[in-house]
Amino acid sequence: MTEQLNGTSQTAGYHSDQPVMTTGKTLAEAKAAMILLHGRGATAQSILSLAGELYHPEFAYLAPQAAGNQWYPNRFMTPIADNEPYLSAALAVVDGLVRQLGQAGIPPERIVLAGFSQGACLALEYAGRYAQRYGAVIGFSGGLIGPPGTAWNFGGSLAGTPVFLGCSDVDFHIPATRVEESAEAMRALGGDVTVRLYPGMEHTIVEDELAFARGMIEGMMGE
Repeated sequence: MTEQLNGTSQTAGYHSDQPVMTTGKTLAEAKAAMILLHGRGATAQSILSLAGELYHPEFAYLAPQAAGNQWYPNRFMTPIADNEPYLSAALAVVDGLVRQLGQAGIPPERIVLAGFSQGACLALEYAGRYAQRYGAVIGFSGGLIGPPGTAWNFGGSLAGTPVFLGCSDVDFHIPATRVEESAEAMRALGGDVTVRLYPGMEHTIVEDELAFARGMIEGMMGE
């Protein structure tokens, strides 16, 4: 069953009055959770459909909605200042959900951060800026945020967090070089990173990516 949480409980910001769609276990019942972040022009409801592809019976799935259907207005490789204050507000939404899950008894090592396209960029950026041991970080067609030549000097440690980056090798929105750069930055943080670049793939998610992500979930749950 799909439910809706009150988005006003999140950290204050540009996106804070938007709903959070949920499915799967309730927070009181769940042993783990996945935060699903939608892409530009999409919706929380659309990304929540991935819960069916990445289903685990012990998971709660949470999908926040971005104001105006976008987390930040410009491309992810423009100067970071050009996407403020929207980017900081988007990061605050994710952080609010991580904190809410913690209050419900679900620690970061039982939380999967996942997203597609702009949502993948946001998931990766959050994991870098708020580095700690997560259950997994999954970026479908995304990369870390910042202009060409960005040096990501994140603090903290991912402490072995499994990280998956899947993308087309010719994606118009996400250059393969940025995917590789992002992988290196996440490895430098202590992430256990897997990259898969798919020849000629469109800007989409394919079964091979989903199968790998399901394996990450099973590993996280000790199966």
